[in-house]
Amino acid sequence: MKAEGRVGTIAATSGSLNTLRTTTDGSLVVQVGGGKYVEAARAGRLLSVANQAAVNTTTGLNANWEGLAVSNPTGSGKNLVMLEFGWAMSIVGASDGSVGLAVATNASITARITPKAAMNGAGSSVAEVDNDNGTTGTQTLIRLCGTAGTGATTTQISVPQSIYDIGGSIILPPGRAIYTYTTTAIAVGAVFYFLWEEIDE
Repeated sequence: MKAEGRVGTIAATSGSLNTLRTTTDGSLVVQVGGGKYVEAARAGRLLSVANQAAVNTTTGLNANWEGLAVSNPTGSGKNLVMLEFGWAMSIVGASDGSVGLAVATNASITARITPKAAMNGAGSSVAEVDNDNGTTGTQTLIRLCGTAGTGATTTQISVPQSIYDIGGSIILPPGRAIYTYTTTAIAVGAVFYFLWEEIDE
């Protein structure tokens, strides 16, 4: 069967089968409907979490870690596809440093914060979220996302911005976790968030 496309607007109704649209040079017309995450959100697969108050952070890859962590429990049957990471500082740091992401096994994760579906009430998460883990598995730093430091909180102290687009390039299979990372400790002044999609293994 020969595939054909129509140039120009197509009148369609819900459930109808339609000819594909093309431009005058034959290129297929493709448009994202409602935003890049809308399908995952409507299906209940899009989740997020944030610290509910400013927290401490620890220095570097520290076994006695604090910040924000998202863990995919062993046997969950899901992969966590990480999409965004964000951070903000509510105090002036003791010294300048970097903000990043580390991964490890999900050893000693305690579920302290409940993730929320992007479409309220549309789904629940398999993930466990911690902000004050006593010990972790051996962490590996995998991303540097920006900076935080001694600039006044009224100035831009996160470079280049405080939202880092992971874009699905980090996936947590069951038994793995992602942790916030700062090169210098921050005392009760950091707030972090993660956005991710949960898909079947």
